[in-house]
Amino acid sequence: MAEESQFVHASESKSLAGNSESGVRNGPFLVVGLGNPGLDYLWTPHNAGFMAIDRIAQQEGVVVQNRRCKAATATCRMAGRVVVLAKPETFMNLSGLAVAALVREFEVDPARNLLVIQDELDLPLGSFKIRERGSPAGHNGARSVTGALGSQDWLRIRIGVGLDLPPEAIAAGGGGRPGRDYLLSPMRKADLTMLDEVLDRVATATRRILEAGPAAAMNEFNRREKNSPGEE
Repeated sequence: MAEESQFVHASESKSLAGNSESGVRNGPFLVVGLGNPGLDYLWTPHNAGFMAIDRIAQQEGVVVQNRRCKAATATCRMAGRVVVLAKPETFMNLSGLAVAALVREFEVDPARNLLVIQDELDLPLGSFKIRERGSPAGHNGARSVTGALGSQDWLRIRIGVGLDLPPEAIAAGGGGRPGRDYLLSPMRKADLTMLDEVLDRVATATRRILEAGPAAAMNEFNRREKNSPGEE
């Protein structure tokens, strides 16, 4: 935690959704991956956000192990910016508690200096999309973040974990696509291999966001990914 002590604590009364001039100029860029803590959830689809944070941390030579603001954190420098990597320890449905605490702690303007990385069942496994704002679209972690921040204006990377099932498999499952049980069950080795390739691209996209901004990153990476019915 000593490496992060250089940042001034923000007042609890400060508006989370408002612009913070000091946060824009001097504060860090906050990258939060959503997931569930504990070994039981380690390799589940719902923990794709945690996996992305660990991949970025590995590439940057840091370990996400400091305990701060209801989250495990690490600090590094990417593209000339001080970056705080975080994995909430609140469980998915209460992710907003940790995100809001981190935003206050580091005086971050969520609309400018926050990136949330999450899993997305409506995107196929092997893909991801960058999105600047929008509704949670059924994702409980994203809903918690929006509620805690009081705004939908925060940048996110949605990592596809949806399975491209044939019609007969969907019919055998009662006509519905995989849901909660799938998201909280360990992934198959073949699916983890596919996700592993995506994590490297997500790490690269995160650096591109820091270097050139969200618009440039979306123009570059969203065009590479396969179209999905879940996209607006």
